[in-house]
Amino acid sequence: MESISISTTQNVSISYAIASLGDRILATLLDYLIFLAYFVIVFYTLSVFNIINDLGFFSSLIFLPVFFYDLYCELLFNGQSFGKYLMKIKVVKIDGTQPGFGSYLLRWMFRIIEGGHLFNGLIAILTILVNGKGQRVGDIAAKTSVIKLKKKIALEDGFLNISDDNYAIVFREVEQLNEKDISIIREVFNHAKSKNRLDIVNQLAEKTKNTLNITTPMKSIEFLNTIIKDYEYYHSKSMRV
Repeated sequence: MESISISTTQNVSISYAIASLGDRILATLLDYLIFLAYFVIVFYTLSVFNIINDLGFFSSLIFLPVFFYDLYCELLFNGQSFGKYLMKIKVVKIDGTQPGFGSYLLRWMFRIIEGGHLFNGLIAILTILVNGKGQRVGDIAAKTSVIKLKKKIALEDGFLNISDDNYAIVFREVEQLNEKDISIIREVFNHAKSKNRLDIVNQLAEKTKNTLNITTPMKSIEFLNTIIKDYEYYHSKSMRV
């Protein structure tokens, strides 16, 4: 399976599996099924209210949402359409930054060209096959790719079982973190340990301490384990309240 290396904000390169052409085609077909269901619902609703003869209104209601579907789905759902969500793939920037409106707009604009009736998606398919980075022309222009989402990283043996009601939070500062923050910490931490890169673990620990304004004599590995434990317990407790 082809992979792509993406650098995080901690300057750690992490390899992700590139979404296969089959994954992307299936995601598109699933989106088409959603379009079909939408067409049926709209057609039925307009028929019930006897306004099916208003061609302009009917065309706008049917085709405009589908025309802009990919653009607003990727904007609203962080690089995923419903088809991509079901296939567990998503759009990412190859430089590790978060895709913005400009990136999604470029992908959408080129999709119109690549998927037009003249070529029927052939350009996109050929580009993905030849490129080697999971990129169609729109992705190359937007500096994006489509990756397979990894399964959620399982907490290792030293980590907290969040059902443990006797656990005491060590660093209340974890309240400042969100799911994206802890996911980055967890992923870089696990990656660095798997590569035996203590230097990266130390850098990550120092950055986390500075960000949360924490002073502690804990060693880096113990500190990061504790941060992850605290976060998991704090948020699991919040969900149970």
